[in-house]
Amino acid sequence: MTRPSHGPEAHPANAADISTPSFAALGLIPELLRAVADQGYEEPTPIQVKAIPPILQRRDVMGCAQTGTGKTAGFALPILQLLAQQANTSLSPARHPVRTLIITPTRELAVQVEESVRTYGTHLALRSAVVYGGVDIDPQMKRLHAGVEILVATPGRLLDHLHQKSVNLSRVEILVLDEGDRMLDMGFLPDIKRILAVLPPRRQNLLFSATFPDEVRRLAKELLHSPVTIDVAPRNAPADLVSHQVYPVPALRKRALLVHLARSRDMRQVLVFVRMKRDANRLARQLVQDGVAATAIHSDRTQAERMQALEDFKQGKVPVLVATDIAARGLDIEQLPFVVNYELPHTPEDYVHRIGRTGRAGLPGEAISLVSPDEMRYLEDIERMLKRKLPRASAPELARGTRPGHRPKDGTHKRPAERPQARLHAAPRPEAPAFDYTKPYEPALSGPPARPEHARPAHRRPERPTAALLGGRPAKREPHK
Repeated sequence: MTRPSHGPEAHPANAADISTPSFAALGLIPELLRAVADQGYEEPTPIQVKAIPPILQRRDVMGCAQTGTGKTAGFALPILQLLAQQANTSLSPARHPVRTLIITPTRELAVQVEESVRTYGTHLALRSAVVYGGVDIDPQMKRLHAGVEILVATPGRLLDHLHQKSVNLSRVEILVLDEGDRMLDMGFLPDIKRILAVLPPRRQNLLFSATFPDEVRRLAKELLHSPVTIDVAPRNAPADLVSHQVYPVPALRKRALLVHLARSRDMRQVLVFVRMKRDANRLARQLVQDGVAATAIHSDRTQAERMQALEDFKQGKVPVLVATDIAARGLDIEQLPFVVNYELPHTPEDYVHRIGRTGRAGLPGEAISLVSPDEMRYLEDIERMLKRKLPRASAPELARGTRPGHRPKDGTHKRPAERPQARLHAAPRPEAPAFDYTKPYEPALSGPPARPEHARPAHRRPERPTAALLGGRPAKREPHK
């Protein structure tokens, strides 16, 4: 969608493309057109132009589009219209059955999708709810008992509700699998098959994904019936507005380089990717020690902690958010300028997912990768998939005095007043030679240098006082009972 001010699903208007239809031309009802206008959107994005008409025709759809292209509105708007046109207003609220089920891989994405459904359906008498794990299940059960037509859920928590018999899916008319590739990557295929087993066999199926690897295509073949295939971007293509930079750097120097880049380029908002949850915690903690405000988001943190970390990052309270691939999937961050691959992902598809966080809403973005020698094979796989060589950047030659944790002597960081002895006993440290990040790291083969001869102690450490020096014979030890 195009609107005057950039938003989560904004799309740059193409003055040369005069054939772009309006939302009214897509056949949307007045209530939805009013909701779209309330959000300031002017014209649909390519994925919306191609997805809305076949969904309104009750066709199955397999859609492929990069994140930030308006994919959520591409299926939410026609679903709301189909439900509104066949709504039974004579039913009591508690008897309103779940008619549309939207399954997403992560909690954050589920929350964002449900917010979009509520926003677009604000002028319709339809109810929606979102259920996900990591929080108390009782409020969710009460919400479901009150009756909802549209349910957004993560697979695990949805199975919990099915086990508790707090949700009935026998009246589902439309099923949406969002981010299908990530759900398979996260191992949700068995859960999805258990959910499919309780759904009515006659229904409309919509499958959306940023990429379509072979596993997703096999699932689509089993799930979809004569689907309309929509592909608004080349398969596995990165965002067009993202520039790439690769810094060859030894693994032990990555943190120093990251701190240098964050300070020298005044990065006010940067999403940093690592592979493991423990690495996310450690790196965020170390960055704080280095004087760079940072927080971590991963699946081991509680939902409240994850939402708080994301909110602090969006509001600019914390400039650096360290995340794993799973936790960052589906994050919708407006105008994110930087993504840093602190560690390269094992698969090229994950690289596309990562850099898809930036270069959105018609604004440029920058993807920076810190690549150690042992990660070069992953970089080659990425370049092979993208069919081009990513540009290398000359890493700066930082002096060892600029190591992480270094406190500059310009008055910005002063020693604590309560520790004057630190200044008195601190010996001057000789200036270390500059470290060239472009050269491979070669650790010293020998151990630490030996102390000069005159610095060695002239005698051995004295033994403990003997019994004779203490004035008597040692007492006899009692046997342990």
